[in-house]
Amino acid sequence: MKRVIITNGYARSGKDEFAKILNDYIGVSKYSSIDCVRNGASEAGWYSGGKSDKDRKFLSDLKKLLTDYNDIPFRDLKCIYDDFINELYYPKSEILIFDIREPDEIERAVKEFNAITVFIKNDNIMPVTSNSSDANVENYNYDYYVENNGTLDDFRDSVRTFYLSLIEKGVMI
Repeated sequence: MKRVIITNGYARSGKDEFAKILNDYIGVSKYSSIDCVRNGASEAGWYSGGKSDKDRKFLSDLKKLLTDYNDIPFRDLKCIYDDFINELYYPKSEILIFDIREPDEIERAVKEFNAITVFIKNDNIMPVTSNSSDANVENYNYDYYVENNGTLDDFRDSVRTFYLSLIEKGVMI
């Protein structure tokens, strides 16, 4: 059964590593709701890969503008989801992870894609709060919280426990 998981957490909390570790148990593909915004920003001259507070604010503001203008960031997620469900680009994946920062967009995606939500918690990093997208990551009631406060092996154990709980609850069959 194909499922969508929405992940969130502060910058450098371990969202990418979460997807890599989960992929050890089940096929995972990952996409961020900011990806299409990054692509457009690169075409407009933004230095691709920039992760400074200024870069993060620019992308957050641009995403909000594009959402207000024509909803392209969410329409992009819908296209990726359709490709996933129809196995056009993700034939070996059972899980599609969407990284989404904004609580209202998370709620919309939960309803649209019948998704579950996961917050990656890492108390060892300083939260980025220089833009509204990053500043509000904790303002949502997530279905699951996965701790990433110890070693990489500890995090692997947390992700494994999370995965086994999905099976136990019948979320993954």
